[in-house]
This record gives sequence, structure tokens and C-alpha cells, in this order.
Amino acid sequence: MKKPRITPIEKEYILKEEDFIVSKTDLKSRILYGNEIFIKLSGYDESDILGSPHNILRHPDMPRCAFKILYEHIQNGKEWFGYVKNLRKDGGYYWVMANISPTFDDNGSHIGYYSVRRKPRDGFKNIIEPLYQNLLSIEAASGMEAGVDAVNELLSSKNMNFNELMIKIQKGIINEL
Repeated sequence: MKKPRITPIEKEYILKEEDFIVSKTDLKSRILYGNEIFIKLSGYDESDILGSPHNILRHPDMPRCAFKILYEHIQNGKEWFGYVKNLRKDGGYYWVMANISPTFDDNGSHIGYYSVRRKPRDGFKNIIEPLYQNLLSIEAASGMEAGVDAVNELLSSKNMNFNELMIKIQKGIINEL
């Protein structure tokens, strides 16, 4: 399915504490499986979303460098944690705290990705939205690599890696950057 042009609207869908979103993709990030809550939150019919690239849900408020960092992790066999703003078919959106991991077959060959998402903690937007807005500005002015450099500078200043930063924000250990 070709990614449809969707105009974002200011309508947020809030996950419940018990919501647990699961999806699986192949190596090209085409959706192979989505649990019921994933399909429902996306706003798509299951037949429309299965086989589609996962970026069908990419919200324009997400900096490209976040996905570059994500793919560097998972393509190198590492898991990734982070906040993602997803775009629904109706133009609305929802935020998730995502954990994405590579998947392997019985022979150890990399065959795809597995993602589990849940409701972000209260207050995360006070940290993540300004960070993402800044990264989008940097990308607009100087390109995606400049955004990656800005993230690396932030991580260096905090003396931690990307996953550590995201997990500490989710746990409420870090409340500002």
C-alpha cells in the first residue's frame, strides 16, 4: 500500500494504562502482524495496514534523526527505546513509549523487527516535545545528520546512551534536558 497523504489534525488519542501495542515487521519494515489495539489505534482496517510499510504511521512532528538512530540500533542487532508520535488514518495522533527489537530465525538470521509500545508516563511531553521541535528545526536548517549530531551532543553532555536517556525519562528520573 502506498503511504496515503494524511493531513494531521490536533486530535490526540490517549492510551490507557493497560494498552499494550504489538506489531511485527519484515526487514523492510512492512507490517506482518498487529494486535487488536494496534489496528484500532491506527484507524486503518487490518487488511489495509498489513503489508504496508510501518512509516504509514509516521507523524510529521517526528524528527527524521530519531528514526535514523532507531534503525542504527535495530539493524545492528540492538534494541531501541524511545518516544514516538504516531499518525492515525483520520489525521489524529497518539504517543507511545516504544521498545523495538530485531527478530531472528532459528539459525540466527535476522528476519525482521518486533515492537511493543505502551502509554508514556505523564509529563513526558514537557521533555520530548521541545526536544523533537528543536531537532526538527535543526534538520530543516542543516539536514538530518545535524540532528543526529545534536542528539549525540546531548547524550555526551548527559554521559549516557540513547536508550538510557529514554528509559530515565520514562521512569521520571529525568524531568528536563
